[in-house]
Amino acid sequence: MPHPKPQPVHAVMDQFPVQGGQLLVGGERLSTLVARVGQTPFYVYDRAVLQARMAALRNELPATLKIHYAIKANPMPALVGFMAGLVDGLDVASAGELKVALDAGVCPREISFAGPGKRVSELRQAVAARVLINLESFREVAVLEEISNALGVAARVAVRINPDFELKSSGMRMGGGPKPFGVDAEEVPRLLQRLSKTGLQFEGFHLYAGSQNLNAQALCEAQNKAYELILRLGDKAPSPVLSLNLGGGFGIPYFAGETRLDVAQVGDNLSQLSQRAQTDFPHASLVIELGRYLVGEAGLYVARIVDRKVSRGHVFLVVDGGLHQHLSASGNFGQVIRKNYPLTIGNRQDAPAFETVSVVGPLCTPLDVVADHMVLPESQVDDWVVVYQSGAYGASASPQNFLGHPPCVEVLV
Repeated sequence: MPHPKPQPVHAVMDQFPVQGGQLLVGGERLSTLVARVGQTPFYVYDRAVLQARMAALRNELPATLKIHYAIKANPMPALVGFMAGLVDGLDVASAGELKVALDAGVCPREISFAGPGKRVSELRQAVAARVLINLESFREVAVLEEISNALGVAARVAVRINPDFELKSSGMRMGGGPKPFGVDAEEVPRLLQRLSKTGLQFEGFHLYAGSQNLNAQALCEAQNKAYELILRLGDKAPSPVLSLNLGGGFGIPYFAGETRLDVAQVGDNLSQLSQRAQTDFPHASLVIELGRYLVGEAGLYVARIVDRKVSRGHVFLVVDGGLHQHLSASGNFGQVIRKNYPLTIGNRQDAPAFETVSVVGPLCTPLDVVADHMVLPESQVDDWVVVYQSGAYGASASPQNFLGHPPCVEVLV
């Protein structure tokens, strides 16, 4: 059956309708939302968009597959609490995120904790909370054995594997080659043997090869390789495998020329793996963990134009937010060649775009660029610049204390 043609990046703007020349967010006109929040800049996350994304994803993926939300994409407590009612579990990467997950009311059995530098205090908290800990090193085995003995609670553990392959077309590669993440695949048998001599409760494997991938074929290939690798290692496991976490990697389109991931193709592949797992690992749940794919397109960043300047013929729109609050949009969060995020003037949706401008922030650095040489409607002071694709790696991934400007607000509508 043919899959639908992937949609171009500009389609992300269709998720937020227009009324009277203004964007509608959460059913409210932008001007009303700004008044309700009481200040700019701010991030806003739309519940309806989050629900629609999850519903579409459930429709494409096998029913037996568990979907976890990776909190690191957006740890806002209200958003995490909302997502907890839509997904099957949460993945955390710190004790701080663990607290947010537990406060959201998620069953500890459906929380997993990953990260290459877990402190002893964090591991103790995780054992006491009875969440699943993804082992990243031999050192963690020894520390967890001591903690388990002291608390009288057997730590629940899975082995995070650093595979011997990479996720092609990945925006950020998390596995393959020398990596700080996980245990090298060739060392996993020795780790499993070490585990068999402890009282730790082994439950499965975790493998995360990369993130921000829009290539369905590359994702399917990585999932298949991950499954085959886990299948080989499963024979050496000290107890039945209960969890197979294949990671995530689903990307969203940010820039011109990019197209949406063909999730239907990935879903077909996961359905085949799920069927295989019923035979190969009859006691195990198949899990994927997604972050930005679930929340990235549900968020907007809104800033107010505070000045309009013309320098040697070029127009600069100076806004009250920027790099310190939205590092990703500034291009300083991993871009090699800076590209503009999708952006609009939120209160001039019925005006033609004909003016080439640069949108910059208030910081005393040339790095504080929100949009460079972008064609937008003619804009004035007190208009609102809106950055799409801002639901993931926004406020929490930005240096908000830089230069002492006020923090931004986050709202869920």
